[in-house]
This record gives sequence, C-alpha cells and structure tokens, in this order.
Amino acid sequence: MIMIREIVQHAFATGYLTLEAENQLRQLLRTHYDAKDLKAFMLLQQAAMSGSIRQESRERHDRAVA
Repeated sequence: MIMIREIVQHAFATGYLTLEAENQLRQLLRTHYDAKDLKAFMLLQQAAMSGSIRQESRERHDRAVA
C-alpha cells in the first residue's frame, strides 16, 4: 500500500498534485498513519497554499468559474 509521504514526495518532484493523488490522500488520512506521514501532509498543504505545488482540482475549479 502506498504511504502518504510517497504521494507527497511525488507531488514535490513533479510540482503537481493530481485528483487521483488527492483522493488517495483522503482515503489514507481516514486510516492509520504515522507522524512522518502527518508531517509530510502538512508540508504539502503549505506548499499548495503558497502555490509551489499546483493542484489539478484547483485548476479545474478555476476554469469552471472563469
């Protein structure tokens, strides 16, 4: 099973968070995860909020609103 920090590492490597990855994160956050996963997720949230990681869901939303 994939871990939260693996998804986060991929997002940082590509600079992009896909809808599929977001859905995987939601599922994983409902289950048991460790402190390293939580820290990685928080870093991802900060990067997304600052714009250094682009989110497919946000881009789709922005296009729909425009």
